[in-house]
Amino acid sequence: MRVPLSWLGEYVDLAPGTTADEVHAALVAVGLEEEDVHTFEISGPVVVGQVLEFEEEPQSNGKTIRWCQVRVAPDGQTAADGGEAVRGIVCGASNFLRGDKVVVTLPGSVLPGPFPIAARKTYGHISDGMIASARELGLGDDHAGILRLVTLGLDPEVGTDAVSLLGLDDTAVEVNVTPDRGYAFSIRGIAREYSHATGAAFRDPAEAVTVYPAGEHAHGFSVAIDDRAPIRGRVGASVFVTRVVRDVDGTRPTPPWMVARLKLAGIRSISLIVDITNYVMLELGQPIHGYDLDKLDGGIVVRRAHPGETLVTLDDQTRALHEEDLLITDGSGAIGLAGVMGGASTEIGAGTRNVLIEAANFDPVSIARTARRHKLPSEASKRFERGVDPRVAVAAAARVVQLLEQLAGGHADELGSLHDAAVEAEPILLPATYIPSLIGVDFTDDEVRGALAEIGGTVAETEGGLLVTPPSWRPDLTDKSDLAEEVARIVGYDRIPSVLPVAPPGRGLTREQKLRRSVAQALAAGGATEVLAFPFVSEAQNDRFGAPEQGSVAAVKLANPLDATAPYLRTSLLPGLLEVAKRNLARGLVDLSVYEIGTVFLPTVSPLGSTDLPVGAALPDAETLAGLNAGIPRQPRHLAGLVVGHPVLKQPGQEAVAAGLADVLTMVRQTAAALGLAVEPVQGRHQALHPGRTAELVARGADGSATPVGYAGELLPALAHELDLPRVVAVFELDLDALVAVAPADIVARVIAGFPAATQDLSLVVPSDVPAAEVLVAVRDGAGPLLEDIRLVDDYRGTGLPEQRKSLTFALRFRAEDRTLTAAEASEAKLNGAAKAAERFGATVRE
Repeated sequence: MRVPLSWLGEYVDLAPGTTADEVHAALVAVGLEEEDVHTFEISGPVVVGQVLEFEEEPQSNGKTIRWCQVRVAPDGQTAADGGEAVRGIVCGASNFLRGDKVVVTLPGSVLPGPFPIAARKTYGHISDGMIASARELGLGDDHAGILRLVTLGLDPEVGTDAVSLLGLDDTAVEVNVTPDRGYAFSIRGIAREYSHATGAAFRDPAEAVTVYPAGEHAHGFSVAIDDRAPIRGRVGASVFVTRVVRDVDGTRPTPPWMVARLKLAGIRSISLIVDITNYVMLELGQPIHGYDLDKLDGGIVVRRAHPGETLVTLDDQTRALHEEDLLITDGSGAIGLAGVMGGASTEIGAGTRNVLIEAANFDPVSIARTARRHKLPSEASKRFERGVDPRVAVAAAARVVQLLEQLAGGHADELGSLHDAAVEAEPILLPATYIPSLIGVDFTDDEVRGALAEIGGTVAETEGGLLVTPPSWRPDLTDKSDLAEEVARIVGYDRIPSVLPVAPPGRGLTREQKLRRSVAQALAAGGATEVLAFPFVSEAQNDRFGAPEQGSVAAVKLANPLDATAPYLRTSLLPGLLEVAKRNLARGLVDLSVYEIGTVFLPTVSPLGSTDLPVGAALPDAETLAGLNAGIPRQPRHLAGLVVGHPVLKQPGQEAVAAGLADVLTMVRQTAAALGLAVEPVQGRHQALHPGRTAELVARGADGSATPVGYAGELLPALAHELDLPRVVAVFELDLDALVAVAPADIVARVIAGFPAATQDLSLVVPSDVPAAEVLVAVRDGAGPLLEDIRLVDDYRGTGLPEQRKSLTFALRFRAEDRTLTAAEASEAKLNGAAKAAERFGATVRE
């Protein structure tokens, strides 16, 4: 909300010289957030001038300019910049006449832009200043040409300061209004808040309006509220006021002070009648709509839209209406979207002579849904969505009547109507001890009563506390906690002490939390970067990555997704990591090692929300709750990683090393080490991964049990190409919850051995189709407890070996905790491992 200070000062006392920063500070103290300060950004000598004469001079470029003689100071006086009273000025516009009074910006002035003005040579003349347009002064976007003061109904003396004459010396403060405080979308509301903050006297503009001079309300105009489909049991229109003003002159100019205030408030000037309705909306917070009375067909009916009904709105768009839309209609059909935008058929124009004014109060939910459904936010809908004071409609309509009489020459007619079905606010019981217990401050009884009375509430004593009736402009006050907040706000937030909470003793991270943190720290220490991807994916992404085999995957579909192309919750973390990789690669970050720890959503029994819920305020029974709980998908935590590019960069003496399966297997081993586990890769298959470079990951517990926990591999090259990724993209995904479940209760660091190790190599010849990892497991199982470490160091196929056979060489390290091993002991353990490999795969020792 933008608030011009001159306007604010009409309804609350502002001390002389009060600055925008001081107003902001006061409003912040009562809970409004500071946003910005707005001015017209004009400085220097800007005066009223009079065109004495001009000569039109055609130019070689086809343009015709006017060489003008303009008086900028009374005869015999110097101009505001100290120069001559008559200036020669070059002007490209042609919409002014001799004798016209205009706005002249003299050398030394600065217009919005910034656009400094100086005497300069142009078109063969020295132009000593500039004749300004409304656009150049910041008053609007009108390109019609020079601003002629006669069109504004002004005839000031030559040399008058034009900045103050046109209201260009005003300043507006902008504050952010939270959705629960709709009353602050008005000068009336902000003035009241400033009064709360400073104690300055507040004058309610709604009370200053004489509503019906004759003592009786207007009548005779037919208005019917026919809301056949109220939302949440609330009728769409609770208040509907109409007034008629006849013989208005819509061609009259809007006064400069009103144009300037509207501009500072963020609304452009359109025409006098429309400007008046916008002005009153900003002043009182009540949206107003004006109809050309002569274009109306009979009375008004407020109803919901019929199936297939359309409406041409003021923006000349034909809108297909929804049956829930609340409409303003006459005998011809729909003439406006209630509370959002009027219709083109009854639009006020230059020829309008008789005006019907509408000031209504509409249901916030209905207006919000209509505005969003048609993607049609407006200043009116913004206020109705947050709640408008139902008791201000009559005063707002009367204020429009008053301004139309004063500025447009109209006169009020007896024709009109008043429908008032607004429900009075219910009193709220505020127990005597509630506020201190909630806020932690002992406010006195006088402070509590005074604060509640200051915000407009009616306070009455009752047994055990106070009975408080909120004011009509505060629909957000619905319970005792709201009243407690208001007392704290009005008395002052500085009364609330700052106390740091003390963490209760004896608590800490759970075992699962500690283990998950250990994994994250281990991967980060290994050079990977943790990322957080969106959990929303497409059906195709879930089907591709959610299961190792082709086919559809059960997934949770969102009823209202942020992105219609990604309406499902993820069943795998890999789609999100691939999107992260694409985004980084597009920005030139080609060497990536990233990981994510997050939940996936795996529905099992029934989709969430398939159980029918009871209607109204009835509570669901145990069977219904059980059905709902059964529909909640399982949400295990997964860990996924991705490596692309070159983990080892090129440098002196070192060629670049491209990413591959080995890099993600290293990340898997780092994860396993952090959990005190052994995770082994075995030959695997996954529909999204390269068939020859895919491993299924198996966790081995202390008892030797094997638990499948995920996959690692390189993305299919065709899939990588489809996703605009490099040919080699290495990924892995683990069920972190499953790993944590089989991790040992206590992870103990390995003791540094005190005896030397014995190292030997073992080369085994096995069939080519036997996975090396399975041979390694067989050797390890056969070698027994003396084997400390085993690594594959060579995979040979070729000369010297039979066809379809390969030679695998393993480096073995043996050690005993209590003695130095002999060569014979190490050899025996090695041969035992070879024997186990021979038993399982027919391996032979290669000499």
